[in-house]
Amino acid sequence: MRPLRRGLLACAVSAVALVASVEPMMVGRVAQAEDVSPSVYAPISPQRMSDAMKVLGSDAFEGRAPGTPGEAKTVAWLIERYKQIGLEPAGENGGWIQRVPLQHTRVGTPDLLQVAFGKNTLKLAHVQDIYFTTARGVDRLTIRNAPLVFVGYGVHAPERGWDDFKDVDLRGKIAVFLVNDPDFDAKPGEAVAGKFGGRAMTYYGRWTYKYEEAARRGAIGALIVHDTPGASYGWSTVIAPGGESFDIARSGERQPVLMQGWISTPAAIKVFAQAGLDLPALRVQARQVSFKPVTLPKALFSVDAPVEVSHLESQNVLGKLTGSKHPDETVMFGAHWDAFGMSKDAQGHTIIRHGAIDDGSGVAGVLEIARAFKAGPQPDRTVMFASWTAEERGLLGSAWYTMHPMAPLEKTAANFTMDVLQMAGPARNVFMVGAGQDSVQDDIAAAAEKQGRVMLPEAMPERGAFYRADHLPFARAGVPVAALMDMAGYPDLIKGGVPAGRKWLQDYMVCYHQACDAWSPDWDVRGAAEDVALLYTVGRNLAFSQNWPQWKPGSEFASVRAKSAAVRGNK
Repeated sequence: MRPLRRGLLACAVSAVALVASVEPMMVGRVAQAEDVSPSVYAPISPQRMSDAMKVLGSDAFEGRAPGTPGEAKTVAWLIERYKQIGLEPAGENGGWIQRVPLQHTRVGTPDLLQVAFGKNTLKLAHVQDIYFTTARGVDRLTIRNAPLVFVGYGVHAPERGWDDFKDVDLRGKIAVFLVNDPDFDAKPGEAVAGKFGGRAMTYYGRWTYKYEEAARRGAIGALIVHDTPGASYGWSTVIAPGGESFDIARSGERQPVLMQGWISTPAAIKVFAQAGLDLPALRVQARQVSFKPVTLPKALFSVDAPVEVSHLESQNVLGKLTGSKHPDETVMFGAHWDAFGMSKDAQGHTIIRHGAIDDGSGVAGVLEIARAFKAGPQPDRTVMFASWTAEERGLLGSAWYTMHPMAPLEKTAANFTMDVLQMAGPARNVFMVGAGQDSVQDDIAAAAEKQGRVMLPEAMPERGAFYRADHLPFARAGVPVAALMDMAGYPDLIKGGVPAGRKWLQDYMVCYHQACDAWSPDWDVRGAAEDVALLYTVGRNLAFSQNWPQWKPGSEFASVRAKSAAVRGNK
């Protein structure tokens, strides 16, 4: 990935001419059958959604990687669409964009990687035993003789009566975590069973939370013990980035830990055994509220590895319709424009990972919702339409926005996110990731019922999909959210039922993040349009009201929103 020059804006503007030459190539019509009334997805146009995905997923956009010519073309095309719709600029300095400074690091092969136990030293194999990255802009990742402290699941959740840390001092130490939540492996009858939603993952179970908590407590590093069920993916997925990491370029904000990574279960068992500890037994103890952190006796961790660092500047694209009565209150719709760009396959051939569905479908949905709002009366509240950068690099564009908001987050009524919508046609159901978090999700369930559909919770909540898309930074900032991600379960299709829906999702997952996530004239986009119409309906109701959605009492994000209640009249 090449660094993005500050001259990209000029390049983006000139790219509008190139984009205009792409548009006439759009041919074919959205596949349809007479099995559902267009009123179900009105005023959303499946055809326009398909057209937008065809352009965004075309070779001309080179896979839309941040910091590449593909970004310039994408940003130019989005700005032109926003203008054609009739939106107002909502970015910096009265413009359409918000600049997002990014940092890219890649850790090389370490010269030193070991745990010393007095006179005995256990060498660790890089990649095989332990995988790590750094989000710091350092030229070497060097840690010498840092104590290892096992912190169980590393959860601090006052609202659930849980604290794994017990005021342990982690400054200058390596925190060792178990993945997922304290109740993930709980047996029936254990006191912790169901305390964190059972098999459904909370944010406390995500590796990102554990790294953040380690940093908040002054740790120099964080290692998570990998197991496939708890992580929901195998070791091959852990090591796939090859030492590469992206982060926001931070200056003044809290810095991440110097080293963050994973240790395989076999390697962790060896390390604990050398320290005279039984890791399987500690796993059981970590499921108890009385658990206290355990310092591994005499275990001192050391690593020394080179780091390549580069910087680039990417862009969020922001448009809005200013509210007529309450312009300082905002309803937001968003999706990420970025994909994985170009790379080489095993044979050395250049491939483009087009990202037509992930997340060309979401961007197409944002544009359709913007058109629908513009075609109607001016909303009471401001409505913002966001196309985020660097979602695939760690939700970085949306995270940057929440750190540098263009509208007050305390008065952002809700964030609606679309990420991977299904292309198999009208369905009887719709899936909500993280169902039960807030009242916005209840409103969407009611709107789905009016469509003649039923909203279901995601089929595999243990995968934590709620914590893997651009609504998450808003949730962490206290903004109520709702996200539609059609990878969350098998659609019950009007044509073919669940078997046909299962086939669509299984076929799509073969292409997930691959070159074959490309536009097809065979798509039936009406299923995606139904989902987009749901969010438009609920968002429109909010935009023409003074209602403030609420987090459910058990949500880990409720306390954040509560701190700003006075700004909203104690709502």
